[in-house]
Amino acid sequence: MTTIQSFEDIKAWQSAQILATSIHKITSAESFGHNRELRNQMQRAAISVMSNIAEGFERDGRKEFIYFLSIAKASAGELRSQLYLAMEMDHITKDEFHVMSSLAYETSRLIGGFINYLKSTSIPGTKFKAEHRGGASKKDDQERS
Repeated sequence: MTTIQSFEDIKAWQSAQILATSIHKITSAESFGHNRELRNQMQRAAISVMSNIAEGFERDGRKEFIYFLSIAKASAGELRSQLYLAMEMDHITKDEFHVMSSLAYETSRLIGGFINYLKSTSIPGTKFKAEHRGGASKKDDQERS
C-alpha cells in the first residue's frame, strides 16, 4: 500500500470530495427551493463524510482514525437515505438518484475497506510512534518533568 502523507492522498477522501461537490451542485437546483431543510441536511451529510476522514487522519492515532472513518461511513449511509427522499419528492430525477447513490455507495465502500485495512495493521499512527518504537511516550516525558 502506498504511504499516505496527507488526508488528500486517501482515495476515500478523494471520492468524498467529489461526492460533496456533486451533492452541493445537485441540491442547489431550483427543485430544492422549497425544501431547504432536506437540501441543507444533504449538504451537511456530504460534507461530514469528507470532513471526518480528514479529522480522523489528523488525529494521528489508528483507533481514533477508525472511529472517525466510521462516522464518515455512517454519514455516507445517511446521505444515501436522503437521496431516496429527494427522488420521491421529485427534487432529483431517477438518473440523478442513481448517479449520486452510486457515488455515495462507492465512497462508503472505500471507507469500509480502509477501516478493515487499519484494523488489520499494527501501525499505531504518529501519535504513538515513540511508544511503538520502544521510545519514551508523552506520558513518560511529562512524568520526568
